Amino acid sequence: MGLVAEYEIICEVLPLVEVAAAVTEATLEVELQYNHGDLPLFIVHATGGTDALVERAFESTAFVAAYTLVGRAGETRQYQVQPAVGEQARLGEHIENLSELRALATTDSIIERIRVTPTGWVQTGWFADRAVLDEFRTFWQRNGDFILRRLTRDGEAEAPGDGLTDHQREALRIAYEMGHFEIPRAASLDDVATEFDITASSLSERLRRAQTHLIETTVASTWPPLPD
Repeated sequence: MGLVAEYEIICEVLPLVEVAAAVTEATLEVELQYNHGDLPLFIVHATGGTDALVERAFESTAFVAAYTLVGRAGETRQYQVQPAVGEQARLGEHIENLSELRALATTDSIIERIRVTPTGWVQTGWFADRAVLDEFRTFWQRNGDFILRRLTRDGEAEAPGDGLTDHQREALRIAYEMGHFEIPRAASLDDVATEFDITASSLSERLRRAQTHLIETTVASTWPPLPD
């Protein structure tokens, strides 16, 4: 029986990472279209933020040669992004062996979701066995970092919310109890951050990671969102 894994790759030179860092209000998910020669097109699903913020981030990075807004689905905009540089130019100085990276695409695996973060990519995929998953793990441990966030066997049910860290679960609980999620809010981000003795930006990142995980494990099957 195969494995289903969600893992985080820490590698800031991966495509579009600088866009995610510039538009933290948005969630970016990408698909690659390899039938376009040496420069595969990226299909970017941007949820949250504004058109102007996302497009300004595209225009500010040297990675993007051109982009086109091709459609909308609810709050999600779908862009076709043409890269300005190829894999060698983008990753060559930072990845130990690009041929090994290309070889990962030929393993018995299917990467079904890629979410871009300010520090790398979060991928969800299916793997024929642990040996195949270990190929991904060992490659990215040599070339950045690999953090396994969730691992199940295909066909196994998983309770919604499994995989939250203790810090994430506590942040959600305290924010909820203080009224941070009420309308109107009874507690600001700064108020909740004070309870943890951390900065508001650190708390915001913790809450966003927790909320993203809950969305991915409960409503991800409706992706992409249906139009209103």
